[in-house]
Amino acid sequence: MLTILDTHVEAILEQAFAEHPVEACGLILGKKGQRTPHRLVPMENAARSETFFQFDPKQQFKVWEEMDDQEEVPMVFYHSHTGSRAFPSKEDIHHAWDPEAHYVLVSTAEGRPGEIRSYRIINDKAIEETIRVIHQSNDAPGENHAG
Repeated sequence: MLTILDTHVEAILEQAFAEHPVEACGLILGKKGQRTPHRLVPMENAARSETFFQFDPKQQFKVWEEMDDQEEVPMVFYHSHTGSRAFPSKEDIHHAWDPEAHYVLVSTAEGRPGEIRSYRIINDKAIEETIRVIHQSNDAPGENHAG
């Protein structure tokens, strides 16, 4: 199960619709050993494609340096599908490299509010999981969710 802050869900949906029809992408980071990710990082889709995404290499390098400095790990990788449902494509499954991560997909194909789903991708198999949305002040005190 993915536990995620409501502000992160809102930010992901906002980014996905703002960048439509180009696929939006990003990640949510968490401290090593924690279960709830706390820092959302919208990424630039360097491919500028309606059918796939690629993190901007310079931005990715900078974010990975920050993660090392702050003892964070990527807990959620997210992107949008602009013309299909929120289900991982063969390419999504092939490029999923972290079996510990959650892979969140948003579909903007049918308009607002958008379909959002989370998967664990292990051994080239996508397994859908429940998303538990929490409110910061009630359920996740003290966690920073600024991006």
